[in-house]
Amino acid sequence: MIAANDNLQAALDLLAAPDCALFLDFDGTLVDIAPLPDQVIVTDMLRSALPLLQARLNGRLALVSGRPINELDKLLAPLTFPAAGVHGMERRGVDGVVRRLTPPDFALVRQAAQGLAARHPDLWVEEKHGALALHFRQAPELQALCTDAMRVAVDASPGLLLMEGKMIVEVKSNAVSKGTAIRDFLADAPFAGYRPLFIGDDTTDEAGFAQVQSIGGIGLKVGPGPTVAQCRIASAEQLRIVLSQAAAAPTIGKDIPHE
Repeated sequence: MIAANDNLQAALDLLAAPDCALFLDFDGTLVDIAPLPDQVIVTDMLRSALPLLQARLNGRLALVSGRPINELDKLLAPLTFPAAGVHGMERRGVDGVVRRLTPPDFALVRQAAQGLAARHPDLWVEEKHGALALHFRQAPELQALCTDAMRVAVDASPGLLLMEGKMIVEVKSNAVSKGTAIRDFLADAPFAGYRPLFIGDDTTDEAGFAQVQSIGGIGLKVGPGPTVAQCRIASAEQLRIVLSQAAAAPTIGKDIPHE
């Protein structure tokens, strides 16, 4: 039994509705956070539920993640889905083509992050297409140092935005977000005309929550913390149970586009 809180039932109702377009964050949402990104575990329950949900929604399921798309594919193999990676810097629609935006200049940010990591071996720098992340999960006492140094570099770098996540400071283009990625999905088939449900867990997901709720959809926050999302569920584990139950439910019937 999943305990409803913070209007969770509204999100569950939309997930079961024939006009749902489902957008899912990955880390902390579909999978539990791990010490290192390549150590996350994709459960058998999740592997079974996602393709069933995709079929149930007639293809209207997409991943919207800070990870690159190729990392999502590797972790979910042999499954593949429409996906936005690196907070919207790259996006793959149902045609299977990955489209990447041109990133701004990360030179100062890269220099600051690599300089910190050289002095503190427990820090880890992750570079992606159009984003750079400084991980301090192994050295949480360095959070303020990491945040301050990256903020100075970002302030001197036009076109960049700093985001503070779970044991991570990430820098990306200020022109894209999970919200713009969802917006772009909703302009194309099979998502166009349907009501969006976006599920995420971190500060980087707030733009996605705001986007879907601005057009009549629902944001569902996984776990604690302040959020603009209308609904909340306690954990990624509980979400996996909900998605599995939704995937196994009787077929809804004919799709009804959202007007």
